[in-house]
Amino acid sequence: MGKIPRALKRRARLLVQLGWAALSNGYVQGFLGGKIWRGGTKAFCVPGLNCYSCPGALGACPLGSLQVSLATHSGRGTAYVLGFLILVGALIGRGVCGWLCPFGLVQDLLHKIPFPQKLRKLPGDRVLKWLKYLLLAGFVVILPLFALDAFGQGTTWFCKYVCPSGTLLAGWPLAAANEGLRGALGWLFTWKSAILIVLILLSVVVYRPFCRYLCPLGALYGLFNPVSLVRIRVSEAKCISCGACQKACGLDIPVWKTPNSPECIRCGKCFAACPHAALSVSPGKKEIS
Repeated sequence: MGKIPRALKRRARLLVQLGWAALSNGYVQGFLGGKIWRGGTKAFCVPGLNCYSCPGALGACPLGSLQVSLATHSGRGTAYVLGFLILVGALIGRGVCGWLCPFGLVQDLLHKIPFPQKLRKLPGDRVLKWLKYLLLAGFVVILPLFALDAFGQGTTWFCKYVCPSGTLLAGWPLAAANEGLRGALGWLFTWKSAILIVLILLSVVVYRPFCRYLCPLGALYGLFNPVSLVRIRVSEAKCISCGACQKACGLDIPVWKTPNSPECIRCGKCFAACPHAALSVSPGKKEIS
C-alpha cells in the first residue's frame, strides 16, 4: 500500500468530523420540513452533543438523555446512559470532543475566520474552566433530580436554559422551517439565542469557548482522560520540553507536562508540532516513559 498523502493526514480529523456530523444528522427531510426523526434509532445515544430535537438527528444526545432519565426517575434509563458515557469515556476520554461532536466542529470552523487579534484564552480562564463542572453537577444532575413540579417530575435544565448546540442545531432550523412554531417563540428562545450568538462571536476570537468553559459533557469525558484506554504518552528520552506542543495546542495545554489533562480534546495538533516525535498514543501504557 502507498503512503497516505500528507495533506490528507492534516485533514483527517476534519473529514471525520464532517462525516460523523453528516451520518448522525442524516435525516435531510427533517431540515426541509421542520420536523424531527422519531424512528427507532432515537432510542440510542450518540457520543457527542447532538440535540434530540435537531431535524436531522438520528440518535439521542447522551447529556439530554441523562437529564430526562433523572428528571423522570427512570432507573433503567439512567443506568443505560451512565453505562454508555462510562464506556465511551473509558475508551477515548475527551477524544469525543475533538472528533465526534458536531458543535465542536462548528467552533473549529468559526475559529478559522480571520481576526486581527486571536486570544489564547479568556481573562479569568483558570476560574472559568470550572463553570462546566458546576453546570454538570447543578444543571445536569441536581436540578433535574430534585427540582420537581407538582407531579413529581423534573425537567432538562441544561437543555432548556443553556445548551447552545440545541439552539443552533434544533431551535434555529425548526423555527426557520416551521412558521407555526415561530409564532410561539418567547423569552426563552431569545435568551438561548443570545447565549449562542455570544459563543459564535467568541469562537472567532478564542478556540472552542464552549468546550473550555461551559460543556458538561466535555467535563464528564475529561475526567476519564488520565485513565482511558487510549492515552497520550510522552517519551522522556525524546522530549526536551521545548513547548512546541503547547504552542500548537488551541487550548494552551502544556502537553509535555500533562499529556492527559482533563481539558485535552485529543485533536492531535501536538503530535504534528512535536519536532522530536516524542508523543504517541499508547493504549494502557504509562503517560510518561
